[in-house]
Amino acid sequence: MSPTLPRPAEAGPRQRRKQARPHELLEAALTLFVEKGFAATRTEEVAQRAGVSKGTLYLYYPSKEDLFKAVVRHNLSSLIAEGEALAGQFEGSSSALLGRLMHAWWQRVGSTPAAGIHKIVLAEVRNFPELAQFYSDEVIVPAERLFSGTVQRGIDRGEFRPMPTHEVALMLIAPLIFMAVHRHSFGACPVHGGMDVDPAPMLQTHLDLVLRGLEVRAEPVAPGPLPTRRGKKTPP
Repeated sequence: MSPTLPRPAEAGPRQRRKQARPHELLEAALTLFVEKGFAATRTEEVAQRAGVSKGTLYLYYPSKEDLFKAVVRHNLSSLIAEGEALAGQFEGSSSALLGRLMHAWWQRVGSTPAAGIHKIVLAEVRNFPELAQFYSDEVIVPAERLFSGTVQRGIDRGEFRPMPTHEVALMLIAPLIFMAVHRHSFGACPVHGGMDVDPAPMLQTHLDLVLRGLEVRAEPVAPGPLPTRRGKKTPP
C-alpha cells in the first residue's frame, strides 16, 4: 500500500481574511462611490466600511484613484476580457454571440451594483482627465472593439449585411448604458410613468431591432430627409 500523502495545511481564519481583504475593499469602495460619488468619497470611509484601518487600505491601493481603477478593472475590464475570449472560440452564429455578450453584461453588470459605475463616470469624469483616459483605455475602446469585431464577423460570414461596424457597436452599447444609468437614477426613485424600464423585455426588444436591421436584404433602406436647424427638411 502506498503511503498516504499529507494534506496541505488549510489556511487559518486570519490568512483567509487577508486573502479576502482586496475584494472586501473593492466592494466597500463600489458601494460608497455609487452612493456618494467619486469626489465626495473619502478613503477613510472606504476603510471603515471594509473594517480595516486607512493604513491597511493604502497597502493595497495607494490612492483613491488607484482604488477606483481597481473597481473598474474588477467589474468591467474583466468581463470584457472574458467576452473577447468567448468571441475568439465561439462556433455559433454571430447573432447568438451578440445575444450571449449582451445578456452576460446585464447579468454581471447591469443587474448588480456595478451598474452604478456608469453613473459615476458620466457625472464626474470630466473633472478627472486622468480617470477619463483610463476609462476610455480600459472600457470604452475594448468594448467597442469587441462589439464591432462581432459585427464584422457576421458580415464576413454572410450573416449580416455590410454596415459601419463602429456605429453599430455604439448602437448596441448605448441602451445598456441607458439601463444602467436609469437603474441608479429614475429607477431608484418612487416615480412611475413613461420612464419605467423593465430590463428583460427592453434588452430582448433592443436585440431584436438591431439583429433585424443587420439582416441581409435585397434592397438597402434609403436614408430619409435630414432636419435642418429651422425645422425644414433637406432632400435625401
